[in-house]
Amino acid sequence: MSTIPPALRTYLSTPDLAPTWAALRDRLGRNGLSATGSIRVELSYQAADTLSGVLRRSVQVGAVRLNLAELDTALRASAAGRGLVAVVAELTGGAITDTKAANAARTASRQGLWECWESELVESGLAAAPWVAQWQDGVRRTGLLTRAGASAPAVIRQSMTVLRTLAQVVPLGSPQPEAVRQAVPADPAFELGELASRCCVDAHALDDGQLTSALVLRAVAAATDEAVPTTAARRREMWTSVGVTPDSVSGTLLVWALRPPGPSPWAAMMRARADLGLVTHITLQEWSSARGLAWAAEGSEVFVCENPQVVQAAARAEVSGPLLCTSGNPATVAALAMDKLVEDGIRVAYHGDFDPPGLRIASRLYSRGVVPWRYADVDYVEAVAAIDPATTFAFTGEVPGTPWSPRLEAVMRTHKVAVHEEAVLEHLMTDLGS
Repeated sequence: MSTIPPALRTYLSTPDLAPTWAALRDRLGRNGLSATGSIRVELSYQAADTLSGVLRRSVQVGAVRLNLAELDTALRASAAGRGLVAVVAELTGGAITDTKAANAARTASRQGLWECWESELVESGLAAAPWVAQWQDGVRRTGLLTRAGASAPAVIRQSMTVLRTLAQVVPLGSPQPEAVRQAVPADPAFELGELASRCCVDAHALDDGQLTSALVLRAVAAATDEAVPTTAARRREMWTSVGVTPDSVSGTLLVWALRPPGPSPWAAMMRARADLGLVTHITLQEWSSARGLAWAAEGSEVFVCENPQVVQAAARAEVSGPLLCTSGNPATVAALAMDKLVEDGIRVAYHGDFDPPGLRIASRLYSRGVVPWRYADVDYVEAVAAIDPATTFAFTGEVPGTPWSPRLEAVMRTHKVAVHEEAVLEHLMTDLGS
């Protein structure tokens, strides 16, 4: 309902003055609803004439500076009987937001939020970890907590509780930068729903797309010096790397020409698939049902690669194998399978990309009893020499130690050239029996 007399409202509502009222509304919002200071506006003849009547003095046409206090006084003395804030609010559609106060409230809220963050971080025992600053900076820049709104404090507490629990499996709180990278992939310790229920009192709090899940995975990425995962598959891999099993059917181990001995239906099925020339995806569910069975004859050799392209080439060439593929960082089922093969007296030989991530995977597998396959210093030097210089590219990141071939670390630091498995397929296929 209008509180300005109709005749005066019509007088003030001339279209030529609309930009001036809009500018005044914006300025009053930023002023904390205080009629102080002045604004510069462009006035038409009609706008200048109307303001002259309000101010009871001549107002020029064109660029002029309006004093808000003068206009406030003039309106209070007019038939409106109200100040500038009330009149502008009525002429421009409603109450003016005090943006100055709102901004101050948001700032205070953010400060309180980060105070909560710091307090929970200290409580978690992770505050001194070398990766925390990178994690926190990423969270600030992306505005994840701001988007959480009123639930942000609960999300912070849940995330810190999850990380404190994961620190029982991997040394997230260690002051040594390499400690976490050397500890992953960790053996399975939790199922995702179990971890969520335990730490968040909600079995779905760590599901894909949940904010708590995003914060925890950002922390794991920072701690392991990996990129923040942007795909569902990569997020599952990252959970797996710290001992969390997302589910029993998503993460798989690619298998080519594996012929397990014995009369069991599973062994017979695998031999039949090998005879048919089919690549098999083994899930954690399948591993659980076949874990008590032999996967290969004692004393035999099983090859392992990092990239699915090698399996594709093996299938195309119909090599005799057998070949397993981790598809990057080994998922739970891949780590379990290789551990079992080693325990059963099978020689497990691994080849991966000659780059820092590939070396880190190889180092972790080597510590579990897996041996290198064409993955020593001489193999790297030979591969670099054979690659067309026009197609080479430098890798980034620090070269980790290579205990299975101490000189490999040194020559890779010298050449700084990445060699992916696709570049040496011919040699790998030869070993696989092409």
